[in-house]
Amino acid sequence: MDLTLYIDPFLEYCRNVRGYSQETLRSYRIALNQLLEFHEIESKNGVTIVNIMPLRLLLAKHSKKAIAARLSAIRSFIEYLKTHHNLKIKLYGDQSVKVPKSLPKPIDNKKIIEVLQECSLEERLIIEMLYSLGLRISELASLKLSDISKKWVRVFGKGSKMREVPLLQNLSMLLEEYIAQKQPKRYLFEKDEKPLSSAQLRYRVERAFKRHGIKATPHQLRHSFATELLKNGARIADVSELLGHSSMATTQIYTKLTNATKLQNYLKAHPLANRDE
Repeated sequence: MDLTLYIDPFLEYCRNVRGYSQETLRSYRIALNQLLEFHEIESKNGVTIVNIMPLRLLLAKHSKKAIAARLSAIRSFIEYLKTHHNLKIKLYGDQSVKVPKSLPKPIDNKKIIEVLQECSLEERLIIEMLYSLGLRISELASLKLSDISKKWVRVFGKGSKMREVPLLQNLSMLLEEYIAQKQPKRYLFEKDEKPLSSAQLRYRVERAFKRHGIKATPHQLRHSFATELLKNGARIADVSELLGHSSMATTQIYTKLTNATKLQNYLKAHPLANRDE
């Protein structure tokens, strides 16, 4: 069986049907190219067995998170072959890797406000859209004018799953100013009527923070959005829905962060915490 024949159709399916971002598709292609190079195939009782143990040995030096991501891409590919091409195929050596959940690192709200005060109109809108709406950078890149109303923004996330996020009044006014000045045709952020890529938007965010000596990413702004909401009493179910998480378990990592922050604040504030031993 030549797996090469199915990779491009699979990636097209992921893009057009599942709505995966360019970053995800790129990582999937890397994983599948490695699969093609480091695998063994045998046929047993009419079933094609794809052994990826050679690939697992190659990936052993990588982080658990990286290994888990590669395996996830390969599993999705094998499932696609079963479902869409009716192939009798089985994956061997794909045992799950437990990924330790690390706490995200949000950006301090005061630093974000400081950066916003010296941004261009475009930079300010990009940062406020990420921070006020909790968007993924790929979601912002694909945001169309038709998805924006006076009070809501319709967001198409992973797997083309749609959610609606409320639009703050100040952000709504900033949007009106930007649209009146830039006059985009279809996408909110575009050039020559083509949407700016995630990489182009990411560069603008990183450049704005770098001017203040701060290393920051768009994903940190999403973390900051979730952390601030939970810290100020928002329900985890509501935050999960706003983020577009498929499970509240994914959102719970932010509660660990807010609890850690509360502990740090307590230790700083309590008069007995800093007494000399």
